[in-house]
Amino acid sequence: MKSTGIVRKVDELGRIVIPMEIRKNFDISPKDSLEIYVEGDNIILRKYEVKYQCAICGNSEVKIAIKGKSICEECLSELTNK
Repeated sequence: MKSTGIVRKVDELGRIVIPMEIRKNFDISPKDSLEIYVEGDNIILRKYEVKYQCAICGNSEVKIAIKGKSICEECLSELTNK
């Protein structure tokens, strides 16, 4: 596990702020979901992505997957027609 040297305090409601640099590196945007794992004495956060759901519109009828991202037929059509 790689250390960032960044330390954050937990607030009264149990929240922490993930620094902007880390959010950018992992493409984490507001409203994104994170999975929480426990491995030994480590807490691991991972960006949650629903498999087989269009990465653009959220449609569950996926046509193709490119570099780990699923795209439905309608969005694929729009992308190829531009």
